[in-house]
Amino acid sequence: MNWLKTTLQIDTHGKGMIEITSHIQTALREWNVQEGMCYLFLPHTSASLVTSEAFDPSARHDIEEFYERLAPERQDWYRHTIEGADDSPSHLRTTLTQSSLTIPIDNGLLALGTWQGIFLFEHRTRPHRRQVLLRCLKVN
Repeated sequence: MNWLKTTLQIDTHGKGMIEITSHIQTALREWNVQEGMCYLFLPHTSASLVTSEAFDPSARHDIEEFYERLAPERQDWYRHTIEGADDSPSHLRTTLTQSSLTIPIDNGLLALGTWQGIFLFEHRTRPHRRQVLLRCLKVN
């Protein structure tokens, strides 16, 4: 077995879900991984990783709207607002989602469902450069 690693740099444009499946699949192809396990970790407190419907954009819109309604900005009970109105809600959204994912690799492909994709979910209003730590356990 081999342990492979890289860091993906993903530029966001503010709030929303950015599909990163192809970035991960490209790394697996470059490493010639046929069988193994893919580990992803996002070292940020105001963004997250999610698997979701990747075929129909309306599903992505509904998820983004759900989180806007679940953790809206400008609530008078928020105390953590030093970085702006999106400060507390971005952290709340991150606690409800994930900072890491583990996905099997079979026959050179991520073992995702037919319509499933991997997304970086940016919770801040302004653009950010996010790092996704990609680790792969390659079976020889």
